Amino acid sequence: MDLTPVWISVKIAGTSIVLTFFLGIFCAVGMLKVKNEKLKALLDGILTLPLVLPPTVAGFFLLYIFGVKRPLGALLLSVFKFKVAFTWRGAVLAAVVISFPLMYRSARGAFEQVDKNLVYAGQTLGLSEWKIFWKILIPSAIPGILSGLVTAFARGLGEFGATAMIAGNIGGQTRTLPLAIYSEVAAGNMDSAGFYVSLIMAISLLIVGLMNYFTGKMAKG
Repeated sequence: MDLTPVWISVKIAGTSIVLTFFLGIFCAVGMLKVKNEKLKALLDGILTLPLVLPPTVAGFFLLYIFGVKRPLGALLLSVFKFKVAFTWRGAVLAAVVISFPLMYRSARGAFEQVDKNLVYAGQTLGLSEWKIFWKILIPSAIPGILSGLVTAFARGLGEFGATAMIAGNIGGQTRTLPLAIYSEVAAGNMDSAGFYVSLIMAISLLIVGLMNYFTGKMAKG
């Protein structure tokens, strides 16, 4: 049995979740500082948009921007020799875009639930914004952040539509577990498809268990 899709999926999901984590935290903290409610609603809508868009639509936009015959894609390729479309980097980009809203919204919700008195106390003690972030916000919001991290990882691992659009279904390069399942079913190899389905179901059950654990921690904390 070819396990390449497993390693490709882990590689792509692992790389994307690092980027998603920092982007989500950065945007969540940034939104806390926006005071204008209309502007906040607009920015939140833009940041959450990939969550409600069909993944193929998100993939279309990524391909439209980073395709080798598009200005940005051509620039990256000619100047930096960096190709995005139909490479594993494209799959990472797709996973980041699709999973980002889950990380962002979980982190934002967790930060908004932090007791404001703790923040005010830190300011009274003369703590810098950086120290308040690391010593108050992060420890208080960690269950929500971890829950978002697990959910975003699961979403990136299971991404299909956007990945197929921007990265393609290239065996040994961009064929992730969802794409491998599709390919095996299309080829009539139901046993192989069933094996991949079993793997992704086992991973999904583990992720659900982790989500329940962190949700329980949030409820207690």
